[in-house]
Amino acid sequence: MTDTSDREIVHSRLLNAPRELVYEAFTQPQHVAQWWGPNGFTNTIHEMDVRPGGVWRFIMHGPDGTDYSNRVVFQEVQPPERLVYEHGSDIDNDPNRFHVTTTFKDQGAKTLITMRLLCQSAEQCERFKKFGAVEGGRQTLARLEEYLPSMR
Repeated sequence: MTDTSDREIVHSRLLNAPRELVYEAFTQPQHVAQWWGPNGFTNTIHEMDVRPGGVWRFIMHGPDGTDYSNRVVFQEVQPPERLVYEHGSDIDNDPNRFHVTTTFKDQGAKTLITMRLLCQSAEQCERFKKFGAVEGGRQTLARLEEYLPSMR
């Protein structure tokens, strides 16, 4: 097996909510629009078809007014355990797209969520880190944690 650690960014968080609820927050557009992205970001969801081959298209609106178009193409969907997808800008063959595996591990009344981003190269991974991907991922999962109680 090839070592990919120089191309990976991993975010994990133990959430005080059952796995099914966390999965729903992650896969239903009315929920994900409320928490996705770092602090200060809002979202406009254009479509979200969570199935293999399905597409999630959305715009992240940055706090400075910058819009970031996104396209996710789901490759593997195993409710409520696992999502595997390609994530990039909303353009065909985005050279900056990356691979994501998100797992939802049942921990009784809690859920361990892990998002594993696999970049195409170590250089791309370093660019993402310099852009703030590590802190942005931490903030995103914190926002999810803050949002979950509103779903109960």
